[in-house]
Amino acid sequence: MKVLPFTLLVPDDKSVISEQIELPHFYQYLHRHDEWQITWVEEGEGTLIAGNNMLSFRPGDVFLIGGNLPHLFKSNPEYFIGDEHKIIKACSLYFNPDGILGSLFHLPEMKTLGSFLRNNKHGFKISHLYTQDIYPRILEIHRASGTDVLLHLIMLLNQVQKMNAGIEPLCSEIYSSDISENEGIRLSNILNFIMRNYSTQIALEDISNAAYMTPQAFCRYFKKHTGHTFVSFLNGVRINDACNSLISGKDAGCISRAAYKAGFNSLTNFNRVFKSITGQSPRAYIESYNTVSRVNQMAS
Repeated sequence: MKVLPFTLLVPDDKSVISEQIELPHFYQYLHRHDEWQITWVEEGEGTLIAGNNMLSFRPGDVFLIGGNLPHLFKSNPEYFIGDEHKIIKACSLYFNPDGILGSLFHLPEMKTLGSFLRNNKHGFKISHLYTQDIYPRILEIHRASGTDVLLHLIMLLNQVQKMNAGIEPLCSEIYSSDISENEGIRLSNILNFIMRNYSTQIALEDISNAAYMTPQAFCRYFKKHTGHTFVSFLNGVRINDACNSLISGKDAGCISRAAYKAGFNSLTNFNRVFKSITGQSPRAYIESYNTVSRVNQMAS
């Protein structure tokens, strides 16, 4: 079996790397790299695992992912069944303010911007109130060449810095991304097992066996590296899936289908777990989302 690397190498022949992809699904393995990553999701839905946190992603979302933060854009299960109509599209930028761009970011004029990145070292999600102003700038950088690339990058980062109230941290400030390569590969294998099987009933013995650990050792290991118990993490993945199902797709609004699709075999348990994680009942979540969507449509 091929062992995939945990730390991916980004080409260093440019100071800013950009890519625009159109694929059946996102890269499905937990990984990290030295560079900051800015990603605009044009099409696709799923769960972003970033450090010790999980967030749903959907079309229009823009994320800034800090350097060396383990992350994974996990596409929803329907992207893996061979449906040619289900694809993902995204545009990403990669830059390293401590690497090849270090001299630029250490200029006096860049002091405020450098402090902003250090204070948000794990990265953040940009509010939908601002994303329509941001993703055109991402595309500008992708299409630019020469010094225009750096000029547009600085303009983009300055714009992001000014919307401090419109950013949502990807994970806890105290989270440590200092994890060895071997541990990163092992953790990646564990998370991939969960993400492939969360819609079925996963017993502690199943995941422990997959990790080649005793249940007790696995529980300690998982808590140490994710900040979650196995059950709380699994519930988080399932609720993220259910949130996507409740507001998109052919079954949007159907609470029972969303619950069973996400791996819950009891609607009562689903409602309890959903509210404990989101702070809302499934019905209130749907109504809240629809209200925000109507307001955004009116504003645009």
